[in-house]
Amino acid sequence: MTALLAVYAAAPAASAGGKLPSSLPLPGGFQPEGIAIDEHGNFYVGSIPTGAVYRGDVRTGKGEVLVPGAEGRSAIGLKVWHGMLFVAGGATGRAFVYSARSGMLLASYELATGETFVNDVVVTGRSAWFTDSFKQALYQVPLAGGLPAQDEVTTLPLTGDIKFQDGFNTNGIESARGGRVLVIVQSNTGRLFTVDPTSGATGEIDLGGEKVAGDGLLLRGRTLYAVEGSTNQVAKVELRRDLTAGRVVERITDPDFDTPTTIAAFHERLYVVNARFSVTPAPDTGYSVELVDRR
Repeated sequence: MTALLAVYAAAPAASAGGKLPSSLPLPGGFQPEGIAIDEHGNFYVGSIPTGAVYRGDVRTGKGEVLVPGAEGRSAIGLKVWHGMLFVAGGATGRAFVYSARSGMLLASYELATGETFVNDVVVTGRSAWFTDSFKQALYQVPLAGGLPAQDEVTTLPLTGDIKFQDGFNTNGIESARGGRVLVIVQSNTGRLFTVDPTSGATGEIDLGGEKVAGDGLLLRGRTLYAVEGSTNQVAKVELRRDLTAGRVVERITDPDFDTPTTIAAFHERLYVVNARFSVTPAPDTGYSVELVDRR
């Protein structure tokens, strides 16, 4: 844990011409998964086994651990919103909310018990929505009056087109139309769905027979990026205006991808986390965030 608490001094500096580094190193042995980037260029990456959160600067690549790891915590998907960092707690069944500035724990919520994997989160402004890869539901943490009490957190069963199967089901989540529609990916079937956040009704997004074995999602306008870590790709999907259909127009590859899991944007630049699930983690295993080559 000492290595995680130290400032990562070997980060590349931005060039004199202002070009941003293409690779952002993380502490050795960190075992990352999720990423969020705020409007100032601060990036946040969570550690799966410890729940630690690393904060760095996309302009310099330098950073340090903001949230130290702790027993009983995990950090999978992340979103930063209004100075707060929302973290999906994986197999803990919990959601954690930290100060994005100080790293202080602001709130912790029990979302599920038993077989659960709280995988990702999106913040719509009215609510934070969390997915669960093992339970056919979303969890809503309402935000209209600030961070709520535990008894205000609700579970929204998913109905309609989605049908859960063995393995990891609902994974990445995004928001469309100002939060009036949610978009999720079912990793084990490669299918995308819209979700009505008032009813839980899902509708499959017709991809014309294509599958998207997505993990993290990023929606920019009508362009959806879905990270396909098992094949070291990012699928680029152009969605129809009504979100009922879409077309995979490109699969972005990069020799620096090493099981990417999640994706975030800073202005027009896209970044993915290299989770490196293909290697056995050790205290000195190297991890990074990579700038996506969009050609």
